[in-house]
Amino acid sequence: MSRRINRVATVSVHTSPLDQPGTGDAGGMNVYIVEVARRLAARGVEVDIFTRATSRALPPVAELAPGVTVRHVVAGPFEELDKAELPRQLCGFTSGVLRAEAANEPGHYDLLHTHYWLSGQAGWVAKRRWGVPLVHSMHTMAKVKNAALADGDKPEPAGRVLGEEQVVASSDQLVANTDEEARELIELYGADPARVATVRPGVDLATFRPESPLIARGTGLLPHRTGPARRRLGLPREAYVLLFVGRIQPLKAPDVLLRAAARMLADDPSLRSRLVVAVVGGPSGSGRSRPEGLQSLAAALGIADVVRFEPPCPQPELADWYRAADVTVVPSHSESFGLVAVESQACGTPVVAACVGGLRTAVADGESGVLVGGHDPAGYAAVLRRVHAEPGLHARLARGAVRHAQGFGWDATVDRLLEVYTGAMSLPASPLTAEVTA
Repeated sequence: MSRRINRVATVSVHTSPLDQPGTGDAGGMNVYIVEVARRLAARGVEVDIFTRATSRALPPVAELAPGVTVRHVVAGPFEELDKAELPRQLCGFTSGVLRAEAANEPGHYDLLHTHYWLSGQAGWVAKRRWGVPLVHSMHTMAKVKNAALADGDKPEPAGRVLGEEQVVASSDQLVANTDEEARELIELYGADPARVATVRPGVDLATFRPESPLIARGTGLLPHRTGPARRRLGLPREAYVLLFVGRIQPLKAPDVLLRAAARMLADDPSLRSRLVVAVVGGPSGSGRSRPEGLQSLAAALGIADVVRFEPPCPQPELADWYRAADVTVVPSHSESFGLVAVESQACGTPVVAACVGGLRTAVADGESGVLVGGHDPAGYAAVLRRVHAEPGLHARLARGAVRHAQGFGWDATVDRLLEVYTGAMSLPASPLTAEVTA
């Protein structure tokens, strides 16, 4: 008989689940942790989320939702640190996690779930001390990112590669977002296939949904692009709106969208009166060194008048941006999944995305959007012109987007995760742990 899971310790060292996704280091991983924790708690599994305190004003303990507690661990200065600086704070962070657990009765946690390699390093120590299984989600991997660097971006350091290899070796179960990520864990990191499980992330289908009513346009039904969402956001009724959502950094390649828009206007100057390029997000990663870089690029390309920059926003407002857009563009150089693509499709907005990583799963090529090989702006411009010129194609992709997104609910994610958790509790200890504790 499988043992019931009562309490899970989740570790997210470098970014808090309370942070606003879309800026700094907060992104899809934050959404993943919050949504999973809430749904686990709704099923009677308490979740404690350990994250590094970045301000003296933060309370030691905060309730994210009933049954979900965020624990701010003091480790290093009270400020946001670059991820390159965080390895030096891991000893202090890990000690803080161990002290918090020591205040409870033995066996307080049934399982550890760590997110990103820095958290896995802390989890490796905690699992040995607590005698519980370690489940780890990579979210991104250095070897994958280094194989697909954007121009001018810095490669991930050798220390991260080594740290990831250690986490892979010490985890009882590895959670991959897609089958492709599972293959990369096995082929690039030597993970034991029996310890790798694919669990697709989800989307909040109650928040991200098509705008109503639907109206007849062209040869089919389209979400109403001239309705309340556009009015609320101050977008012209008849504009052709291209949307980028995410952290502004070379990895996410927002520059590809801007260059594609410039190419579209060069080919068809009459489009300038209708084109709107909306960029919703804030600087992150190496993009922080030039926080105004994207605005400068827009000016240099001569398209500043059609580009609208917006800060990250809460999910209800973000859903309005998706509904108001004609196409969401996701030109990333690397994506472990591509949550933005699924959120957009759930709102009935097709996606034009790079044919990389998890985007091959998040987007059904030719059905819910279009995948583009490479990062040549001319290729994106050609696809975006075609979608604009063929209302029937847009209508078909919009309908397919909604259908495709329906398969990505968070409840299905949690169903599968609970299977993984239960399996991890019945597995023998990982080889590395067995050697250490023997």
